[in-house]
Amino acid sequence: MNMEGKPSLLGFRMPAEWEPHSCCWMGWPERPDNWRDNAKHGQQVFAKVASTISKYEPVTVCASASQWANARSQLPENIRVVEMSMNDTWFRDTGPTFVVSDRSTDSAKEEPNIAGIDWNFNSWGGVEEGCYEDWSLDLLVARKILDVERIPRFSHDMILEGGSIHVDGEGTCITTEECLLNPNRNPNLTKEQIEDELKMYLGVRKVIWLPRGLFGDDDTNGHIDNMCCFVKPGVVLLAWTDDKVDPQYERSTEAFSVLVNSTDANNRKIEIIKLHVPEPLYMTKEEAEGIKSEDCDAKPRPAGTRLAASYINFYIANGGIIAPAFGDKKRDKEAYDVLSSAFPNHKVMMIEGAREICLGGGNIHCITQQQPALPSV
Repeated sequence: MNMEGKPSLLGFRMPAEWEPHSCCWMGWPERPDNWRDNAKHGQQVFAKVASTISKYEPVTVCASASQWANARSQLPENIRVVEMSMNDTWFRDTGPTFVVSDRSTDSAKEEPNIAGIDWNFNSWGGVEEGCYEDWSLDLLVARKILDVERIPRFSHDMILEGGSIHVDGEGTCITTEECLLNPNRNPNLTKEQIEDELKMYLGVRKVIWLPRGLFGDDDTNGHIDNMCCFVKPGVVLLAWTDDKVDPQYERSTEAFSVLVNSTDANNRKIEIIKLHVPEPLYMTKEEAEGIKSEDCDAKPRPAGTRLAASYINFYIANGGIIAPAFGDKKRDKEAYDVLSSAFPNHKVMMIEGAREICLGGGNIHCITQQQPALPSV
């Protein structure tokens, strides 16, 4: 069912990620021009992520017709596997942004308490700057998910990926200028117009703009979900480094300056928890050689490329935090401790081998999309 009007004017808001979920959606990787060795390693890590999340909430993994049997064989039986075509598996960006209404349902009118926003998508930058040249299948992912779940759909022609926004559920959104104001997204919209659309569709009252995202996150032009996220209203985690010669240092300090001088929609000062990035990671020659570059339309991934590795890119499940581990013993342990302290009511699960997702251009938050539970009204 297609919904008319602006979600916020109809009582909808985007809930915070720590609010209860009914399930988690993921895709199944297979592109040989993005996932090395025909995605063999990527599939193993995706299966590990899905299995871990399924300990806390239901998980649905979508796989193409040619990969359905393979996905089914690698995933535990408690995970639903649905056949769905897609160009790649970044469901945070191609899946719907779910919104909920906290109002009491009028049974006579049968007004829904949950809906999904189907944003426009252009492969993170279009034909010239995007990650691949054909994204026609990705354009249908959000609509297919909503159809499967029989959830009403709001459609928006603005280019926006779910990884570019983060909300506190109480009226505040955080994003980056590097991404949302990039000319390869919505060149005809001003900053004020984009902000107005976020308010109308996400149900937020205030948008905090960080200048840039994580260093090296060129695929997404600086998505917020690699850089900063809410822990609870008024508290954020920020990707950090103390190394002043690391290009990330300048980005972290400028973001810190913006945040420390900001208030949220409810006029709270922002508390900042620093979460160090791992020591710089680079794509190896062996990893790069495993990516098929002939007859492909994907962005090249040469050896020596610095990976956009950040512990901020985690998933909040019902009672669990599913976070990447990069093999950096010091920083992996620190991330576990910081996340455990930030989320005392959640069990932190670190996924070994998350580097493999990073090689493809993102991490755990990027490959997941939570579907909120129906509000209790």
